[in-house]
Formats: sequence, C-alpha cells, structure tokens
Amino acid sequence: MALGGGTFLTQNKVLPGAYINFVSASKASAALSDRGVAAMALELDWGVDGEVFPVTQVDLEKESMKIFGYAFTDEKLKGIRDLFKNGLRTAYLYRLNSGEKATNDFATARYSGVKGNDITIVISPNVDDSTAFDVKTVFGAREVDAQTVKVMVDLKDNDYVTWKTGATLAATAGTKLTGGTNKSSVTGDDYQTFLDKMESYSFNALGCLSTDEAVCALFTQFTKRMRNDVGVKFQAVLYRTAADFEGVISVENQTTDEGWPESSAVYWMTGAEAGCAVNKSMTNTKYNGEFAVNTDFKQSDLETGIKAGKLMLHKVGEDIRVLSDINTFVTFTDEKSADFSENQTIRVLDQIGNDDALLFNTKYLGQVPNDDAGRISLWNDIVKLRQELQTIRAIEGFQSDHVTVSAGDTKKAVVVQNTVQPVNAMTQLYMTVMIQ
Repeated sequence: MALGGGTFLTQNKVLPGAYINFVSASKASAALSDRGVAAMALELDWGVDGEVFPVTQVDLEKESMKIFGYAFTDEKLKGIRDLFKNGLRTAYLYRLNSGEKATNDFATARYSGVKGNDITIVISPNVDDSTAFDVKTVFGAREVDAQTVKVMVDLKDNDYVTWKTGATLAATAGTKLTGGTNKSSVTGDDYQTFLDKMESYSFNALGCLSTDEAVCALFTQFTKRMRNDVGVKFQAVLYRTAADFEGVISVENQTTDEGWPESSAVYWMTGAEAGCAVNKSMTNTKYNGEFAVNTDFKQSDLETGIKAGKLMLHKVGEDIRVLSDINTFVTFTDEKSADFSENQTIRVLDQIGNDDALLFNTKYLGQVPNDDAGRISLWNDIVKLRQELQTIRAIEGFQSDHVTVSAGDTKKAVVVQNTVQPVNAMTQLYMTVMIQ
C-alpha cells in the first residue's frame, strides 16, 4: 500500500506520509534525487506481455532484438530512439497490443505479436554424436540460440521461444512459427491497465501517443490524482490536450512520417522533459529527433499558442527548436501564478516534493520522535536539500530561516513552512541603448 501524500487543506489526514502544498507568495541525507526516468505505453510487434518492463539506453543499443524484435537501427524503433535522445536514463514501457503467440510443433514464441512469425526452428543431426541433435533458433536471418541435446526435455528456453517438452526431436531444415498476432485495436481499458500498474513506479515524465480525447482525459485525471492526492510528482506529455494543469504538457506539433501517429513528437518530448535537469530549461533546445515535424506557424500562431499553454516546436534558421518550455496551466490565481506554467519551475517544485517526501518517509516516519531534537534534525535535512538546490542554481535567495519546523495539531504531526524562489533560464531580453 502506498504511503499518504499530496496536498492538504487542514491537518486532518489519516494515513502516515508527507502532505505538501505549493502556493505562490503574494507579490508588490538529504541528497537530491536523479532525474531521467520516463514511462510510456506503446503498440509493439514483440515484447513483454502484460507487465511494465524497464529499458535503458544500453539495453536499447545492445538488446533491441530481444526486447523489441528489431535491430537498433531499424525504422520501427525510431520513436524509442527519440525517447532516449536527451539524457533519459530509464524508460518504463508497457505493451498495449499483446495478441497471440506464434507456435509450431517444437516451440512457442516467448511473446505474442507478429514478429513471432519471423522465428524458425532448425534441427539437424549432430556430426559428432549420431544420437544427438543441434537445435537452432533463428530470428529473421539471425541465429539467436543453438543447443545440442538428445531429447526435447533437455532444451533450455531462450529469449525467443519456450520449448514443447512433449514433442519429439526430428530433423528439419527449418520450421517457422506461425499464428503470431498483435491485438487488432487498443482501447481505453488497455491504457487504464497500464496506468494502474504505474502507480507503484517513480518517474519524471509520463508519455501518451494517443490522439483520442477520452484517453488523453484519462491520463490527465491520473496525473492530477497522483500529483494532488497521492503526492507523486511527475508531468504527463500528451498531444494537443488543453488540460489547464501544471502537470500536463501539451505537444502541439504534428509529425508527418508515413506509418507513424501524428503525435510522434511526444516520444522526443517525453524523454527530453524527463531527462532535463532540475536547473535547466528546454526552451530553445534544438530538436534532434528523427521525425518530420510540421512547424508551419505564423508569429501570431506562436504567441497565441504560448498564451494557450501549448508547447510548440518552431523553425529557427535551419533548426527546429522548442519555443517555450511551458505546460498547459493558464488559469492563473493569487495562489498559483504564471510561474506554475513554466516547466523549469515545476521541475524544481517536483524535486522538492519528491525529495522531501522520500526523506521523511524513509528516515523520519515512525522512527524519529516528534520532539525538539527530532524536529531540529528534520529542519537540518530540509535546509541541506534547499542549499544543494541553490548550489546548482535551481533556486536563489535561500536562507536557512526560510524553513521552519514545528509541532502539528497532534502528537504525531509535524508542520513545515518554507519559502523557495525557483530560478528560470533567461528567455527575454529588454534593452535600452542610450545614444550620446
């Protein structure tokens, strides 16, 4: 069961946990956790069925055949390559379209999907032992496994097939597996299953390629619930979704690659936002992805887009760059100002929320007495976290007395009040030149 978390109005929570509010001030072991983790649900031709699976950059480069059924350089993987273009460390992926597994008399594909039909089993007598057979698994044109055995039960399952131990070994020049399919259509229930599984994971960005409004609304509501009620801080990257919420980034640009969804720029932006450091901004970052991105916008379109909370890529000379690193929050109030529309600000606040909650839940919850000494210890750790943020120029103007830790309304509760001033990258220059 997850610990309690999220925002609070009064000190009336039941579950143990960290409850943290972020509001704008009126205007006239503590160690920072690493970023670089994303999550996406994808339609794939091969791969783990029914479970979330982690992939790193090294995995993608070295094990892409085993994981996805395609070589690293294959056109089919350019979306996932885009996901890892900008400092992403780990992607938690989930396959939406699991179908039927390919099979033949000797083996069954390890995973469902059409790529299972590319597997061939080749069995030949062993040249040194007439009672033994060489059994090879060929995936496409590549031999991926070879074993020498006398009976089927001696075969060890490999990364591509599980063996039918009740079969009888017999020489064959090549018997293909058949019947492998992808699910014909993906539904909202498939996305919901993915989101249910992701509740137990920690990540910085959650990407969704769907252009269906109902699915995008599902991701928006999930993000709001996790951020506000559970206290898990991440941002969702969706396609053309006016969520009016700081936790949702809406990618406006359409891609035009044949055979790919028009929302494919979400791949790149999800990885880029997840991998962006807490003291950095994606504003003016050059798009280094592999998709053809439509940037046919007039100046007035760009201005209107920013006001509407749209994250847009635009043409700068020969390059395509991020116009402004913003999210969909546009309804500003005294408690939540325009600062909350800046993703760099949200990264700082999310870093604080995640790190403070982790600190409290692992070091203090149920372990440290709620007395003066215990509260001083918590104050010291929180101040250290803020000082680290200031050292890397993610916040500025911080002083230790900006954090106060006091007893709450009950003997179990502790109240933290603190003020931070996130730093944003320079994006506008206003200059006056005096001529003498």
